[in-house]
Amino acid sequence: MTTPAAATSPVALVTGAAAGLGQVIAAELHAAGWRVLLTDRDGAAAQAAAAALDATSESSTARAAGLALDVLDKAAFTAALAHLRESGWGVPRALVNNAALTLTTPVMQISPEEFSRVTDVNLRGCFLGCQVIGQAMADAGFGRIVNVASLAGQNGGTASGAHYAASKAGILTLTKIFARALAAQGVTVNAVAPGPLDLPSVHAMVPADRLAQIVQTIPVQRLGDPRFIARAVLLLADEGAASVTGAAWDLNGGIFMR
Repeated sequence: MTTPAAATSPVALVTGAAAGLGQVIAAELHAAGWRVLLTDRDGAAAQAAAAALDATSESSTARAAGLALDVLDKAAFTAALAHLRESGWGVPRALVNNAALTLTTPVMQISPEEFSRVTDVNLRGCFLGCQVIGQAMADAGFGRIVNVASLAGQNGGTASGAHYAASKAGILTLTKIFARALAAQGVTVNAVAPGPLDLPSVHAMVPADRLAQIVQTIPVQRLGDPRFIARAVLLLADEGAASVTGAAWDLNGGIFMR
């Protein structure tokens, strides 16, 4: 992929980008020459992550910014759009709906409140991002939306909670719905569905002995590479990806095949 000049480089908005997979995706976009708005409920962490990206860049032009964004709040997405316009970056050409709450509570122990909290962040947050940013992209005549789903939404998961798995299944369906709704306006909507990843959050969430057992069930016998997931997102965000929409790319080491 050609790295564009900073002044004309495309803009991406990534939710949940202060840490974890979102931060890796933001870094991959930034390295490819994109201007990236890293958003997170923790605005200070998002700004710190953005500053770290620009600190490693050879360019003297800032191409990363951080912003507080609560994905449960529709007005927050509208405010993020206004922020981009006021800063001169304009409507993003790519949106990565990555923000998620991952809990592993056993299914019979999940309270109604916890179920709603997880599904609201994961599913409602994705819906609002697609709705608000997707409409702005449609009005501009171009856009690439990539939703971060999960293997858990396809097979019920290996270690994640039922609420997490259910929300990720919903994201796969929302991806198809928005793909149909926005296709005629030049906006594609796709999903990536990773399996277990080699991330600090995964190692913190799953006990080492349990994680070792999970790895043994993966046909390729290894955890997924977050940077490879990020490169898949980058490919789906490319201008040339116009013929791919409504798709879910499976990146799970062979656990789920179809």
